[in-house]
Amino acid sequence: MAPIETHTVSRELSEFFQSPDDLLKIAAFRKKLMKEKASIDAKLKSGVKDQLDATRDGLKKLFGTRNNVQGIRDEMATVDTACRSTAKDVKMFDQISRVSVVHRNFAQTDEMVQNLTELYDKLDVISSMLEADRQDVLGPAPNLLAIHYQLTQLEAFRNQMMLQAKSASADDRNTLSRYFQRLNKELAVFEDYIWDIARNVLPIVRAGNGTAIVKLIKIAEMEDREDTKAIAIKLVKKAARLDAAAKFNSMIANSRKIKHYGSTLITKIKQSIEKLFQGAYEKDKDHPSAFLEELQKWFWKDIVRIKSGVVPLFPVDYNILSVFVKQYHKSLDETLRRIIDNNPDAGFLLTLHTWLTEYRESMEELEIDPELLQPALLEGRDQSLIDDYLKVIIQKLDEWTGNAMASDAKAFSARTEAPELDSENLYGLDGAVLMFQIINQQVDVAMESGQSSILAQVVKESSRVMRKNQAELIKLVEGEYKKLVDKPEEAPGGLVEYVIAVANDQIRCADFAEALSARLEPRLGGKYKTMVVESLNSAIDGYLDVAKKCTQTLIDTIFNDLKPATKLLFTPTWYSGIMSQVVETIRDYMADYKAYLNPSLLELLVTDLIDTFLITYLNALCRASKLRMPTAADRIQQDISDVFPVFANLKPGKEVEEQLEVMEQIIALLTASQGLVFLSYWPFAKKHGPNLQFVEALMKARDDMDRSAVNEVMDSIKRKVKEENLGEPEEPTIMKKVVVQSVFSAFLGR
Repeated sequence: MAPIETHTVSRELSEFFQSPDDLLKIAAFRKKLMKEKASIDAKLKSGVKDQLDATRDGLKKLFGTRNNVQGIRDEMATVDTACRSTAKDVKMFDQISRVSVVHRNFAQTDEMVQNLTELYDKLDVISSMLEADRQDVLGPAPNLLAIHYQLTQLEAFRNQMMLQAKSASADDRNTLSRYFQRLNKELAVFEDYIWDIARNVLPIVRAGNGTAIVKLIKIAEMEDREDTKAIAIKLVKKAARLDAAAKFNSMIANSRKIKHYGSTLITKIKQSIEKLFQGAYEKDKDHPSAFLEELQKWFWKDIVRIKSGVVPLFPVDYNILSVFVKQYHKSLDETLRRIIDNNPDAGFLLTLHTWLTEYRESMEELEIDPELLQPALLEGRDQSLIDDYLKVIIQKLDEWTGNAMASDAKAFSARTEAPELDSENLYGLDGAVLMFQIINQQVDVAMESGQSSILAQVVKESSRVMRKNQAELIKLVEGEYKKLVDKPEEAPGGLVEYVIAVANDQIRCADFAEALSARLEPRLGGKYKTMVVESLNSAIDGYLDVAKKCTQTLIDTIFNDLKPATKLLFTPTWYSGIMSQVVETIRDYMADYKAYLNPSLLELLVTDLIDTFLITYLNALCRASKLRMPTAADRIQQDISDVFPVFANLKPGKEVEEQLEVMEQIIALLTASQGLVFLSYWPFAKKHGPNLQFVEALMKARDDMDRSAVNEVMDSIKRKVKEENLGEPEEPTIMKKVVVQSVFSAFLGR
């Protein structure tokens, strides 16, 4: 057995500790095991206590019964001895005995005939009283004791008759049975009625008719006493000699059916409580939160009324408070388990966690013995509700946001219709707003719990979902742009509009996340505040990353259309002028961008657009194998003059000039004579760094300088750079992004 247990424990531990980081969970795992152990111990303790109480009561009854049987046996022996001595001492005793028997038989026969004659009249009276009481189950039951007394007398008469008829023929027994059918029916109706009363103890007390309950208890106690007598007589009949037992007519006549009214009364009370909770569950099984709300309206009122109104009506040995409280607790536990098994929504789990705490506090205020509340509701697994809540939150957030994302992705890929316009006439998609509606709902629910740890975990999971969606959006944008570049004839139109919509959504989401952070930060403190702020800041950074990706894709789309023109840069065709095509293309695209893109993103896009233009232009310049001087310099100057108005229309002219300043410095390098190149180079180098390869490529491309002149210029530049220990600027400039190809790469690129 030991090897099997060791193997099971090892397997469980291996499942829980799967990585070194899981060692940090040892404390939590130990705490969880301790809670489970405490719950099991409580259940065992409660079970053992109930079993011991039942065993103790059983032993008491057995000892009492044994004493009663012994007493009856002794009395019977005394009577038997007296009878035998009388038979010896009194002459003609046999004749006297026979005459006594004959007289008794005559008397019994007369009584029997009278009872048979009056049976139906008595049943008419009983039926009338019973029907009157049954009209109102919650009523005072004024005839209850009288009905019971008369039915008991008639039942005893029936039992005696049926016992004496055992030696009669089958037809006679059947006839007699039919004669008592109406009595049997009334007995059955009476039992149904008293058990209806038992099932409505609390409503009857509320109606102010506690006397009906007292009467019911008296009936149950009387019937239990008769049960005890009947059981004792049966035991005596087994223990005594048959000839002695045969002398007692009470033994012979007794054929009572054991009724167990006392235990049945308790059973009916428990069944009524089970039915109460079953009805409450069925009413709101699809709305568990409504179940808790309704439960709150009557549960505590019931407990208070049981203590104040029901307990005083019952004898102490019934321990009726324990019966009610235990059954309420048990039925509530079973109902909550059914609800949990049906996978309720996350909000209910959080509400239930709070309610369980209030349940324990309220029971303590009502001075209910904690022993009556064992095992604890849901085995005391309050923390597991939080774990389940977080699991549901994760599942639902993934599901709901996934659905929203899938809908947006489908529309993005198909692009059969233009994106929707918001109140500011900017493009946008539905998924972003829907996702934050979902997140805000879950955050509001978590806030209602009043627990910072729960709120922090919900925000952390929400941030995880945001980052996940951000990664999917980047992948989606990259994939659709790749289709446009690789197979433009198969790609549906409208990519620009949808990329703008996604970019705008990122700004909205970043604003939503920032507002959420501002709303939550004052409510939290310590590590939970840090966790929430870091989680939301991470999400905000992610949204800005996606927005940046979108604006770069919009720029890439422009230059993808400009590829035919940019390929002509610094080729013979370029000298004739090709910048008009570039300018018009940029102007057309930017008109749409300016109309539908968020202004803050537009500002960033324009800055990046100018940089991309410069990088494209300078990379082409680096690749130029020959520049016709001074025509090339003039053409470059004209290109910058042509493109400047387009950019100046999108941002302040002074800022555009600052970005294009590098072109003026490069033109100066191209137009400087061999001896003055260094003077033009030094301002360029101080701002952008040495860039020796770039400068050498420019010098080699100039057709007005031979190789020796280029070498001489570069030697002087390199020497000066070394002497001045000139390094890269603190902040990278546009020249950092210019790629200077090697001779071999340039050869392969031809």
